[in-house]
Amino acid sequence: MSHDTARPFLATDPCCRIRATRIPRLPESRLKRRDFLAASALLSLLAPAPVLAANSKKATSSAPAKSTAHGSGKSSGGKSSSKGSSGGKGSARGGGRASSSSKGGRHSYRPVAETPAATQPAATVPAAPAEARNAISLPDEPLPNWRNYDITSQITISNVKGRLRVWIPLAQYKDTFWQRSLGHSWRGNFDSAGIYRDPVAEMEVFYADWKDGSATPQLQLLSQVAKQDRHFDITRRGSVAERGDVLRRCLQTTDLVPTDGLVRRTAERAVGRIKDPVAQGKAIYDWVVENTSYDPARNGIGQGDVEAMLDSGQLGGKSADISLLFVAMCRSIGIPARPVFGLRVDSSRLFAGLGATGNLRAVQHCRAEFYTPGYGWIPVDPGDVRKAIHDEHLNSSDPKLVVLRKLLFGFWEMNWIAYNSAQDVRLYGATGRPLPFLVLPQAEAGGIRFDAADSQHFNYTVNASRVEV
Repeated sequence: MSHDTARPFLATDPCCRIRATRIPRLPESRLKRRDFLAASALLSLLAPAPVLAANSKKATSSAPAKSTAHGSGKSSGGKSSSKGSSGGKGSARGGGRASSSSKGGRHSYRPVAETPAATQPAATVPAAPAEARNAISLPDEPLPNWRNYDITSQITISNVKGRLRVWIPLAQYKDTFWQRSLGHSWRGNFDSAGIYRDPVAEMEVFYADWKDGSATPQLQLLSQVAKQDRHFDITRRGSVAERGDVLRRCLQTTDLVPTDGLVRRTAERAVGRIKDPVAQGKAIYDWVVENTSYDPARNGIGQGDVEAMLDSGQLGGKSADISLLFVAMCRSIGIPARPVFGLRVDSSRLFAGLGATGNLRAVQHCRAEFYTPGYGWIPVDPGDVRKAIHDEHLNSSDPKLVVLRKLLFGFWEMNWIAYNSAQDVRLYGATGRPLPFLVLPQAEAGGIRFDAADSQHFNYTVNASRVEV
C-alpha cells in the first residue's frame, strides 16, 4: 500500500459539510489481513449515504451468483463404502474389536467418523446468493484438492511353528483436514481377523490369527485413504483447542524420548531467550536441521534413541531418529510434540528421493508436529530436509535448500499416509515386549516376534494406486 492511500478522506453532503477525518497511515511493512479489513470497514462508514445506496444497488444488480460447491457425491474427500463386503463384516465401533471366524472369506470395515469441527463436509453445497459489498472483496479460499488412494498389502508367512498372529498398522482413524480413512477390506486363509482400536494411542491396528499347523498363512488387506497437502498459516489463529489429556501425553518421557538432562540443556541453548512458542519450535527445528545428518545405512526408519544420540555426539540417523530428537527437545521445554509414523505412497513434487512408487515395503517415514495455543498442531519434517541434503548433495547456501528448509516447517506433502503417533506400543494379544513404535507389520509365532523386514519368515509387499473419482 502506498502512502497516498492513507491521505485524509473528505466526504461532502449537499445539505451539510462534514469535517475531514484523517485515517491513520498504515505502514506497508506492518499491514496485516486484520488491518486491511479494519481500514475497509472504516472507509465504508465514512462514505455518504447516496454513495452507499448506489454501490449497494450496483452490486445487487451486477454481481454474479458465486457457487461454493466442492464436488458431487463422488467427492474424494467423502466417505465411501469399502470394497468387497460379500463375506462377514468385521467392524469396530467406539473402540470395540471386530473379528470374523469365517475362514478364507472376504471382509470389510469402515471406520466410525470422528470428524473435528474444522473439517469441511464433502457433500455438495448449494450455491450461495450474491452479496452486496462496499469494499474490495477478499479472494476466495482455494477449494480442497483431495486425492484418493487404494493401499494394498499382501503378506505370506513361512517357516514358523505354533499359533500365529499378524498385526498391520492402519491409517489413523480420526478425520483431519488433510487425511481421511475411507475403509478397509481383507481376505485370506486366516482363522479369525479384525481391527482393534487403541483410544489412548489414537491408533487402529488390523490383526489376523492362524492356528498351529495351518497351511501357508496368506493375507491381503486393502485400505482406502483420501489425502491433501497440509499447510500451516501463521496469519490464522483460532483453531480448536486440543484435549488436555492429549497434551499431557505429548509432554511425557518415553523409553526413547527423555525430557531432562542433556536433552533439556540442548533445547534451552537452541531457543535462547525466545519466548513465543511458535518461534521456539522454529528454533528447535533449525537446530535439528543444522546439527543432524542423514545416515542411509541405518535399518528401517532408525531406532529413535535420542539419549544415545546425544551422549555419543553422533546425531546421524533416519527419519525416526531426527524427528524424535525434535520431539524430545520440544517436550523438554514444555512444548507438546509428537512423532507421526507413516508410509510414502506416491512420487514427490519437491525431490525424487522424498517420494516412492512401486513396491512400498521399505519406504516408511516419520514426521513430527508440535502444539501451540491458537494455532493448534504445526507440522514439520526435519528428516526430509536432511534426506534431501544427502541425496541431492546440497550445500547450506543452495537456493533449493533454503526454499525446502522454509517449506518443511509447516508443510506436509500429500504423498504420505499417516498411521499413528504411538510410542511404547503394546500389541493386542502379544506376549513379547512393547515396541518403541509401530510402523512395520509385526508377527508372533510360538512366542517369537519378527517383523516385515525379516525376509526369512515374512514375504511382504505393499502398493498404492490413485483412484479417480
